[in-house]
Amino acid sequence: MSEPSAHPAVGLDDVIHQRVRLGVLVMLAEIPECAFATLRDELHLSDGNLNRHVQVLVDADLVTVTKGYEGKRARTWLKLTPAGRRALRSELRALEELTARLKSAGLDDTVA
Repeated sequence: MSEPSAHPAVGLDDVIHQRVRLGVLVMLAEIPECAFATLRDELHLSDGNLNRHVQVLVDADLVTVTKGYEGKRARTWLKLTPAGRRALRSELRALEELTARLKSAGLDDTVA
């Protein structure tokens, strides 16, 4: 006898699902490399807040950080790793499954 399939929410990754980290991964999927300051400004974060979330993503091998200079100014750039791209795709699939369940239950436009 086969086991019933798990609820799509089980497929959400706690590392990725947090809104800031999901935002970082989506932005990095859109462009090959992004400056730390651009991520900070676009996501409306402080340096410290973004830095903490970036460290979680680095520890999970989802992004890489490169430090260098642009002229005389120190810069930090972030890039999505192949594992990060796969994890983002998986997270989006789980969210799509959740959305499909809501639509099939007739709850896609009005959630009480």
